[in-house]
Amino acid sequence: MEWFTAPEYWLSRVVIQRGLAVLYFVAFAGAAHQFRALIGEHGLLPVPRFTARVPFPRSPSLFHWRYSDRLFATVAWGGAALSAAVAAGAADLVPLWAAMLLWTVLWLLYLSIVNVGQTWYAFGWESLLLEAGFLAVFLGNDDTGPPVLVLWLMRWLLFRVEFGAGLIKMRGDACWRDLTCLDYHHETQPMPGPLSWFFHRLPRPVHRVETAANHFAQLVVPVALFTPQPVATIAAAIVILTQLWLVVSGNFAWLNWLTIVLAVSAVDGSLLAAPPARAATPAPGWYEGLVLAATVLVAVLSWWPARNLVSRGQMMNVSFNRLHLVNSYGAFGSVNRVRMEVVVEGTDAAEPGPGTVWKEYGFKGKPTDPRRMPRQFAPLHLRLDWLMWFAGISSAYAWPWFLPFVGKLLDNDPGTLRLLRSNPFPHAPPTFVRARLYHYRFTDWHTLRTTGAWWDRTLVRDYLPPVDRDSLGRHGE
Repeated sequence: MEWFTAPEYWLSRVVIQRGLAVLYFVAFAGAAHQFRALIGEHGLLPVPRFTARVPFPRSPSLFHWRYSDRLFATVAWGGAALSAAVAAGAADLVPLWAAMLLWTVLWLLYLSIVNVGQTWYAFGWESLLLEAGFLAVFLGNDDTGPPVLVLWLMRWLLFRVEFGAGLIKMRGDACWRDLTCLDYHHETQPMPGPLSWFFHRLPRPVHRVETAANHFAQLVVPVALFTPQPVATIAAAIVILTQLWLVVSGNFAWLNWLTIVLAVSAVDGSLLAAPPARAATPAPGWYEGLVLAATVLVAVLSWWPARNLVSRGQMMNVSFNRLHLVNSYGAFGSVNRVRMEVVVEGTDAAEPGPGTVWKEYGFKGKPTDPRRMPRQFAPLHLRLDWLMWFAGISSAYAWPWFLPFVGKLLDNDPGTLRLLRSNPFPHAPPTFVRARLYHYRFTDWHTLRTTGAWWDRTLVRDYLPPVDRDSLGRHGE
């Protein structure tokens, strides 16, 4: 079928596949580095405990058949190695069927991780990576031109990401409608970056322009993705520029980078570079059949997220099936006006009292030391830091992992401490650990220049009273 492929999108396919492979690598490598402390056999929320109570049909994963930390590490590092090979072009050096198999293995391995990851993996960009990775299985390789249907399915995915985010804002917090949300967002977002302080200090009229531009980019531009060229390419360019703005203003793991990769599906590569001299061969019949079947599957499964888009009760970041194939997306339907941070401290005193010296644990991404400039970590996902942000919003978000986390600090658990930036008790565990809730605010220009402090903080209340190993168990009862 001549209409089946679009050779002019050859460059777009290369960028999409290499970009997805890089993000797969980041996800797998991050999982390998963090899993032991979070979901390992002796982690905060162990996988064996999860699989014992949640059956395979509710969370398909190879870890239902067997789990060990060694097996998980093999899956994570194996996925990282495979994605690195694909990013280097391995899928274009093998036959079409083998390339599809490589992408399928990546999808299955990461699906196995996400479906046992529990609250640590309950983020919209996990489902987004899986859905994009599933579509990449059918994008082919150098043996044939990019399938038109798959490129349209990627645009449909991008549309749901952007339009869903735009709708949830307009239906949610009133500050999106009166253009004041960005008066707060740069300061209260989950993990500020090195430029977030400066974005927060922009004049308020600029924040109004930012917010209005966001509405245009998420509610108007996505419709143009389905228009003829070069309008679709222009729309994709606007999406990419908007996402780069978000990249430099904060840390949102790989969400923005993956959205940029998806936007390339609407870019006509022939507008940027000539096609390769070697013409792709016609697509084989079995491949066309698989692409058509995948298209029908996505079309059927799209009923639920499409209905969610038009619903007054629109839900953000929901998977309607256990395979995360076609999902709904969205972010920041409401914006926090104040930033609450949980600060964890320990002491080596025999008994805490008025004169006790408490030392803070430093986190890699979330604010603790007011004088420490926020760092850039995206596209890496610091899962503990993100959950600590949620814990500051409500202690309900800290259940059931926070008390086990405190227990690991009381034990000086090496795996848990590797997730932190600093451990104030390198030689012996603390005798007591406590947590306090602070209100954090960005400082003004004068304070930053004279003191070097990026944050000003005010104690709100105790979050967790001092506990030792014996009282921790009683506290959790």
